[in-house]
Amino acid sequence: MSPEAKARQEIDKKLEQAGWQIQDWKDVNLGAALGIAVREHPTDTGPADYILYVSRIAVGVIEAKKDQTILTPVEEQTQRYASSKLKWHKEKTPLAFLFEATGQVIHFTDIREPSPRSREVFHFFKPEMLQQWYGQPDTLRHRLANNMPRSLIHMATGAGKTFTAINAVYRLLNYAGAKRILFLVDTRNLGKQAQQEFHAFKLAGKETFFHENHIVQRLTSNTIDSAAEVCICTIQRMYSILTGHEIDESAEDISLFETRQLQKQTKQVRYNPAVPIESFDFIIVDECHRSIYNLWKQVLDYFDAFLIGLTATPDKRTYGFFNENVVAEYSYEESVLDGVNVGYDVYEIETEITKAGAELKAKEWVDHRDKLTRKKRWDQTEEENVYTGKELDRSVVNPSQIRQVIKAMKLAVETKIFPSRKEVPKTLIFAKTDSHADDIIQMVREVYAEGNAFCKKVTYNAKDPDAVLTDFRNEYNPRIAVTVNMIATGTDVKPLEILLFMRDVRSKGYYEQTKGRGVRSLGYEELHRV
Repeated sequence: MSPEAKARQEIDKKLEQAGWQIQDWKDVNLGAALGIAVREHPTDTGPADYILYVSRIAVGVIEAKKDQTILTPVEEQTQRYASSKLKWHKEKTPLAFLFEATGQVIHFTDIREPSPRSREVFHFFKPEMLQQWYGQPDTLRHRLANNMPRSLIHMATGAGKTFTAINAVYRLLNYAGAKRILFLVDTRNLGKQAQQEFHAFKLAGKETFFHENHIVQRLTSNTIDSAAEVCICTIQRMYSILTGHEIDESAEDISLFETRQLQKQTKQVRYNPAVPIESFDFIIVDECHRSIYNLWKQVLDYFDAFLIGLTATPDKRTYGFFNENVVAEYSYEESVLDGVNVGYDVYEIETEITKAGAELKAKEWVDHRDKLTRKKRWDQTEEENVYTGKELDRSVVNPSQIRQVIKAMKLAVETKIFPSRKEVPKTLIFAKTDSHADDIIQMVREVYAEGNAFCKKVTYNAKDPDAVLTDFRNEYNPRIAVTVNMIATGTDVKPLEILLFMRDVRSKGYYEQTKGRGVRSLGYEELHRV
C-alpha cells in the first residue's frame, strides 16, 4: 500500500468516526445519510480527493496527502477544487469549508471569514456542525474582531478573575452567538466555587441571576448535558472523558501545582464522537498556568475553540502558549491602590533544627510512629541517626520545633502585627503532609490553650472538608485552619489575615498564588461577623 493510500485509509476512518458516510463517485447516493464524503469527485479541473455533502448540498472539500507532507503549500490546490465546477452542484459560489489532511494532521479553513485563515484541528467536524455553520449568515469567527484563537487575562489574585470571566461568558452567549462555553478548572473545589459564583451573578439591569437565564452544568460524571450552555469541569475529568477511562475522583481534589503523579501517565487523548471537537465555542481556563503543559495540553489541543486563559502568575511558557496575546492586565500593585486587595508584611521564623537538622544518638529511647496508622511504640534507636531540615516532619517529627514555630507566630501577632486585637485573626497554616497537619493542629490547640473547635484541618482527606471550609470562611470558629493543598490556590476565604508556611514554597508562582489567600480586602461589617 502506498503512503498516500495509507493516509487515505486513516482519513476514511476519521470521517466515519465523525459521522460521515464514505462513497465512491461511481456508487454515489446523496440521500443515504445527512453527511456524505464522495471520493474522487470529478470537477472541471480534475478529480477532488473528497467532496463533502450535507443534505445533498456540497459544502466542503478535502485534499488528502501522505503523512509528513507540509500542508500549508497545499492550500492553493484545495482552493482551486473549492472554486471548480462540480457535477450535480448548481451553486456558483466556492465551497465554504476547506480541509487539507494527512493521516495524522488536519488543517481547516472557512473561506467565508473576512480574512480566511487555516488552523489545525484535532479531527473532522460532524456533518451536523457543518450544516449549522453553512446555514448561518455569518460565522462566530466573523463576529469577532480579530479572530485571535488564544487570549490571556492577567489579573492579580483576589482581583475578580472569575467575576470578569462570567461577564465575558454572558456577553459571548448573548451578543457573539456562542452556543456553549467550557469553564475549565484544575480542582473539584474550584469547580464548586465557580458554580457558586455563576449562581450568584446578577445580570445588569435585571432582577434575575445568570443560572436563571442560562443552563450551567458542573460535570460530576462523564456525561455532558446537551442543553448546557456553560459546562464547569476539571481538566482531569475532561482528560478522562477524552481518553475513555473513568477517573479516580480523588484526582480532582489535588491542584496541578501539587502533584506530578498524573503527568507521568502516557494515555493519549483520542476522538470521542459523544464529545466532538466542536463541542465548545470558547474554553475559559482558570489558573491556566497549571493546565497548559505536559499531559493536560492534550485536552486544550483537542477542541476547536477559542481559548481564554485566566492567571495571576504567568511565566514565559504561559505567554508563549497564548501567543503573547494579553488582552487585559491588572497587577497586584494596582489592585492595592484601588482597594481591591491589601498590602502584606513578611516575617521569617527560623529554628536551629529547621536550618541544620539534628542528631539522634544510638540506643536513645524515642517514640516510633507508624506512618499509616500513627500508632506509637517506645523503643531504642539501633544506630546514630543524623537528619536534615528537609527530612523534618517526613521521616522525623520533632514536636519541640513545631511548638517553637507556633509560639513565635503567636508572639508576633500579639505584639507586632495586631497588638490591640483581642481576637485571634483568621489564620491558615500550610503543612507538608496530612500527618504533619495533624501534629500542627495538636500543637496549636496546646499553645493557645483552646479546644477542638479553635483549630481544624481543611484537607481532602479530612472528614467533610467543605463544611469546615465554609465555617472557616463564615463563622467565628475555627480561628486557625491547617491545610496541605485544599486552600493553596484559587479558593476564596476573604477574612483570612495570617498565612504561615511550615513547608517549602516551591516556586514564585506558587508563592504568589498562596499569598493571594490572605490579601483580599474585606469591609468592617463582614470582618466583624467572623
